[in-house]
Amino acid sequence: MPIIETEQLSKVYPVSLKEPGLKGTLSHFFHRKRRWIEAVRSVSFQIEPGEVVGFLGPNGAGKTTTLKMLTGLIHPSQGEVKVVGHTPFQRRADFLHQITLVMGQKQQLLWDLPAMDSLRINAAVYGLDHATWTHRVAQLSEMLEIQGKLNQPVRKLSLGERMKAELLAALLHQPQVLFLDEPTLGLDVNAQVSVRNFLRDYNQRFNATILLTSHYMADITALCDRVLLIHCGELIYDGELSGLLDRFAPYREVAVELAQPQSEQRLERYGEVEEINGCQARLIVRRETLTQTVSQLLADFKILDLTVSDPPIEEIIGRVFRSGAVLG
Repeated sequence: MPIIETEQLSKVYPVSLKEPGLKGTLSHFFHRKRRWIEAVRSVSFQIEPGEVVGFLGPNGAGKTTTLKMLTGLIHPSQGEVKVVGHTPFQRRADFLHQITLVMGQKQQLLWDLPAMDSLRINAAVYGLDHATWTHRVAQLSEMLEIQGKLNQPVRKLSLGERMKAELLAALLHQPQVLFLDEPTLGLDVNAQVSVRNFLRDYNQRFNATILLTSHYMADITALCDRVLLIHCGELIYDGELSGLLDRFAPYREVAVELAQPQSEQRLERYGEVEEINGCQARLIVRRETLTQTVSQLLADFKILDLTVSDPPIEEIIGRVFRSGAVLG
């Protein structure tokens, strides 16, 4: 049974229109004009318990609006949504105890107090007894490698340490479903890796369901087997991350190191020459001719090294968004 399910989910916002200047202000005061923006349009998907799903889209595509509807922060204009068997916008206590929302650009920890004080407040909010919350703080702080930082004022923590403390606070009640909106935003590479490792460990240890948005593709490739792509409010792809390669990248990159330099004209017969620098060249070769092309290269030249790779996933997803194609 799906733990998250949406059917034709839509959200329409009114936006006020006002002419500049005093005249425009007075006119707007008495005769308000507005237009309607469809931020999310007929989005349908299901997520099973324990899945880690990437939710991708350019800025303004509808990702955060969808997350807010899934967590009950806003009411959908149309359609149905169920999360852990509840209608989110009803905001029932049982529902709120089973989910969490972490937004990388916002914080719940009190800035001037130690993180531990905020954790005590959260424990009281969720009705955790002393033994339970003490055990969970110890367990999560060990997983996050932040044991020695919880008694420092939040403002004195590094950005990475602050994000770890935010995750600890958000997961103290051990929710079944994690909605994560840019959890590694602004973190350095080491902190990003640490947060990713924690999320993977948490998912495996507690069978938690995670819906993750991120502009860092390393987050998605490290954690998610499945992705949802949203563009202009519409869901344009729902499937395996690897499926994007087959459906939107009908070519592969072949990098070769030759014993002797070759001209671009000579190499063009094997594929599109993307780059050539002395004895090193990079070719774009269609998947269906890859085996034949590699065999021909090995037969025609003395090759010191040859590697075949897929194009970067960022490039593939960029192509999807630029085309607006519905991939199903």
